[in-house]
Amino acid sequence: FVVGHAGLYQALVMFVVAYFIIGMTVLSVCAIATNGALDAGGAYYMISRALGPEFGGSIGIMFFLANVCGSALYVLGLVEAVVDSFGIPPGQKTGTGIHVLPQSYWYELLYGTILLALCLLVCLVGASIYAKATFLIFLIVAGVLGTILISFFATRPIEVSILLPNSNGSETRNGSFTGFSLATLRANLGGGYDVDYTTGQVMSFSSVFAVMFNGCTGIMAGSNMSGDLKRPSYSIPRGTISAVLFTYLVYNLLAFLMCATCDRTLLQKDYGFLRDISIFPPLVTVGIYAATLSAAMSNLIGASRILYALARDDLFGRALALAKKTSASGNPVMAVILSWLVVQLVLFSGKLNTIAGVVTTFFLLVYATVNLACLALEWASAPNFRPTFRYFTWHTCLLGIAGCCVMMFLISPVSASASLGFLLLLLLALHYLSPSSTWGYISQALIFHQVRKYLLMLDVRKDHVKFWRPQMLLMVQNPRGSARLIDFVNDLKKSGLYVLGHVELQDLDMLPSDPLQPQQDSWLSLVDKLNVKAFVSLTLAPSVRHGVRQLLFTSGLGGMRPNTLVLGFYDDDAPQDGLARHPAFTSAREEVPLSFPPIRAPTAPKLLSPREYVGIVADALKMLRNVLLARQLESLDKAWELRRAASPPPTIHVWPVNLLRPDSARYADTCSLFLLQMACVLNMARAWRRARLRLFLCVEAGAMPHAQEEKLRQLLKDLRIQAQIQLVPWDAVTRLHWQTHRGPPGGPAPAGEEEEGTVNFPANTTQVSDEYVCAANKLVLEQSPAPAVRFLYLPRPPADTTLYPLYLHQLELLTRGLGPTVLVHGVSAVTSTQL
Repeated sequence: FVVGHAGLYQALVMFVVAYFIIGMTVLSVCAIATNGALDAGGAYYMISRALGPEFGGSIGIMFFLANVCGSALYVLGLVEAVVDSFGIPPGQKTGTGIHVLPQSYWYELLYGTILLALCLLVCLVGASIYAKATFLIFLIVAGVLGTILISFFATRPIEVSILLPNSNGSETRNGSFTGFSLATLRANLGGGYDVDYTTGQVMSFSSVFAVMFNGCTGIMAGSNMSGDLKRPSYSIPRGTISAVLFTYLVYNLLAFLMCATCDRTLLQKDYGFLRDISIFPPLVTVGIYAATLSAAMSNLIGASRILYALARDDLFGRALALAKKTSASGNPVMAVILSWLVVQLVLFSGKLNTIAGVVTTFFLLVYATVNLACLALEWASAPNFRPTFRYFTWHTCLLGIAGCCVMMFLISPVSASASLGFLLLLLLALHYLSPSSTWGYISQALIFHQVRKYLLMLDVRKDHVKFWRPQMLLMVQNPRGSARLIDFVNDLKKSGLYVLGHVELQDLDMLPSDPLQPQQDSWLSLVDKLNVKAFVSLTLAPSVRHGVRQLLFTSGLGGMRPNTLVLGFYDDDAPQDGLARHPAFTSAREEVPLSFPPIRAPTAPKLLSPREYVGIVADALKMLRNVLLARQLESLDKAWELRRAASPPPTIHVWPVNLLRPDSARYADTCSLFLLQMACVLNMARAWRRARLRLFLCVEAGAMPHAQEEKLRQLLKDLRIQAQIQLVPWDAVTRLHWQTHRGPPGGPAPAGEEEEGTVNFPANTTQVSDEYVCAANKLVLEQSPAPAVRFLYLPRPPADTTLYPLYLHQLELLTRGLGPTVLVHGVSAVTSTQL
């Protein structure tokens, strides 16, 4: 068939292309097969354990279908050979001699069913009888090949009469076996594609290649039996490579001998002509039957083993539960029967060449994925990937993938596209529906490999303010009381690093093992359930302050390190279990992870003192980290605030002036600009885009408020921040400050104060009274309508540590009753007006 239509040159090209593809795939199969213990399932087992359940399950189904269709293909080929030998010739009503079998679609389906039942019987008995049967068939086929090779030399030239069906019934054509002839060889060198007399279709390179490639798909026969082999890692490489080399030599030798001895008519119009030229014709018939029967059995038993492996892995749940049942000897009889039923359905297609294209596409797709699995393992550079078979590289894997994909689309673009679409649907279904596995995911190894590479390329010396982004370290004492704060900071990170930090107050010297390891899974599950893009960093320390220092020093890697510390506010409010009420748990009806301790009782002592809390803020500023203090964020119902239909839309109030320093009311210092940036970043988050920024400009009488407003408006324009500016007179508030301090507004600063950013901290808490702070709090509170969240300026802690409690007390007064509030202090330049 191949040589008759394609000619010798194109036939040899087809063999080279086909064996190049399967050769690259065989190298990948051998590499994976020698990298650990193999179980039942062959290629499916290799792919699933290398690429994970999604790829493994979907390719397993594709490979099962490929073997099923392949089995049907060989059964139909056997039927074709039987009908050629014993069928009643076209145009005759009764047979003569050995030609006694009626020919029609239904009769041929009946013959195929009987032959398939014979294959089923052998496969039901078990792998041992199958192995013995295939070895016997191998000896028969080898003997037949020997007689055929002798026949090419021993048989004299003869004319073969060929009876062909046509529209008028039938016609007779004569084909010639010329013996070795240079003229015959020259006539057969080029292509001569004609009508295939079995299907009535005109052949082409792709259609002939599709049929020919099915003669090369047996490379997986050994690996499909991996569960039945004693030493699969030893047998599969040696058996597969020797089989590939042997068949390649035989195919090329037969192609040359046929081209040199048979004319084109004989090759194209009588696919069974070897019987006519053989020195012992019945032996050729036996060889054809044995070869096709062996291939049909091989594909049937391969399909059953793949189905059994899929069922045992529970990737498709109850759908394949029946296929798990085995006999007392371990033979998966139900998988064999189910595979037989599917092959029987495929037999209804009727003609061998009809399904050849589909089978070839499926096999090529499986081979491409085997190469992909080996490529992924090689690229991941995992230390445990060290196969004993070393004759492969990532180049061979890549060439195998490219060859498979190109030939798929050359053979049948429609079948290739449909197969890829079906594979994608299976991938998506398994991704969302299949249970998690413990096989290990190659994707994780590849991600690690790439992330390490890019982290090394991320150079902190090349940082630029234009590309600054917040990288958050949120300290969490107990996730039960911080669910909404965790969610809020996730909106603030703007694609930056986000780390959830936790300090466990224990001494490792006094413990038998690390107490943090058992907690890690609960924290990671929490991150998954809350759907936040965060890492988790836990540490042991004698105090919370030491623990936070550790995390600030060690969290992150390379150029990805936290630049902003976020703390909950230190107050006397009773903590609430927000995790139990969070939609992530209530909607899914799942319990809160039990490893988190219960919420601290209101009467229980706190883990840190006010002085230690302010010390943490001071430590972070010394380490040039920005600081955010979040108060009453657990009362922020983001879903209600942002989705309510009422007009006007929710607002974000921004107060960029230091309310505890009325004598230095500047809007363009580093801290004010950082505060503006954080409010803008929140507004840019998808969930907060409907909200509106409102910026409050505190003005005093006689201070030219419109000039200040215009200056601030220009600043916002330069920074591309859209915000509404609202003037707020605060003479009544500042009057309370100047009544208790010398000097008018704008006078010299009190002794001991330094410009912001110098080594000494300004002792600002000594400069304002509680009465003034309460008035400032009232001023902020009176601005209506009430916002979803407020951003306020956080002053530096005082240099005198004895004043830490007073500093915290005044922050508490300033933010009392304001609802969700974020106090912000920035130490780094984060805004840019450049392109």
